[in-house]
Amino acid sequence: MGKTKSGFVKRRLKGITYSFKGILILITTEDSIKAQFFIGLFITVFGFIFNISAIEWMIQLTIIGVVLVAEALNTAVEKIADFIHPEYHNKIGVIKDVAAGAAGFAAIISIIIGCIIYIPKIMNLLS
Repeated sequence: MGKTKSGFVKRRLKGITYSFKGILILITTEDSIKAQFFIGLFITVFGFIFNISAIEWMIQLTIIGVVLVAEALNTAVEKIADFIHPEYHNKIGVIKDVAAGAAGFAAIISIIIGCIIYIPKIMNLLS
């Protein structure tokens, strides 16, 4: 029984190290992830400047996470598609465009949410 629990914990810890390795690879090699990560940091600073509420923090952090996850999955789809079929192919192009569209949806929704949170605060500051 002890071996099973110990093996379970070791496998979970190993999984966490793979996760952090993937995050490090994404942040250091992928321009789209770098851009979204720094936009997320910038907006987080805005959250402190404008003293957003706990609910606004939860929504903002969730949407930052959604955008980063969508970008990461888009990158994974592109890498798999390029590995499977390195030369251009119409069907592979459609698959990559759809994956990019998913990241685009997340980005558009994040902009809308950012506007909902920050436009009223900026307007109050200006008036």
